[in-house]
Amino acid sequence: MKKILMMSVGVMALSLAACGNGDEEDALVMGFVPSSDSDNIASTVEPLADELSEILGRPVEGSVMVNYSGLVEAMGSGNVDIGFLPALGYVQGEERYGFEVILKSERNGEDSYRAQFVVHEESGIDNIEDLEGKSWVYPDPASPAGFLFPATHLAENYGVEDVQSFFGEEFQAGSNDGALVSVYEGEADVATTFEDARSVLTDDYPDIMDTLKVIEYTEAIPNDTITLIEELDEDLKAEIKEAFLSFNENEEMIQIMNDVYRWDGIIEADPSDYDIVRDAYNLFRDDISLD
Repeated sequence: MKKILMMSVGVMALSLAACGNGDEEDALVMGFVPSSDSDNIASTVEPLADELSEILGRPVEGSVMVNYSGLVEAMGSGNVDIGFLPALGYVQGEERYGFEVILKSERNGEDSYRAQFVVHEESGIDNIEDLEGKSWVYPDPASPAGFLFPATHLAENYGVEDVQSFFGEEFQAGSNDGALVSVYEGEADVATTFEDARSVLTDDYPDIMDTLKVIEYTEAIPNDTITLIEELDEDLKAEIKEAFLSFNENEEMIQIMNDVYRWDGIIEADPSDYDIVRDAYNLFRDDISLD
């Protein structure tokens, strides 16, 4: 299969420093990747950094990364300590750098979600078989819902072992929003995103729920994570975990997480929760590279 080379570390010039005690060199850095075309993520998460700084008694900063692979590499090099990583990013970082997952998101009482195949209502596409030779847009190769699980779904249910050959054309949109808008505007035939990413765009595209239709869903994907680098002190890891869990009792903090990533709650995670992602990654390891 053709290898997709993922972008190297990219950090947008967005950094937010939080208040707190201690030297600047002791600051903890949180890494984020926009899940949509959000230009204000840095200012949105600033109160989150402030609150963590207050609880932990040390400065906390945030960096907004260009993509998921950039965040994995930033953590691997020690430039980011805490990563808000999707399932695949965690699995890749665990394998390569020893990342440790401590927590995961909860949405609508669930700790998993599905990916969806979305087409234009007027496209004449009604099922997966109709997608052969069509153009495919997805957010990022490191996105479980955008690439990995749709590709696995095609392989396991339709015998499509080479997605690049199955589709006539493919390209990355950089976000779930961008992928959907590409289909909405007729620039691509099918987008793969998380379920239901259309709802995020209803303010800008009021008719998007009717204009774009879902033709199929994948199996459940474990929710995204809060992941730590291995090098952090064990006591500090425990403090960070408890700090985030305390946000469940803080409506302002949970609202921030909802605004940024649609999290309704934060719950404990175990590495075994992501075995299904490891299995899917092994199927498409040659297609998804951090190099």
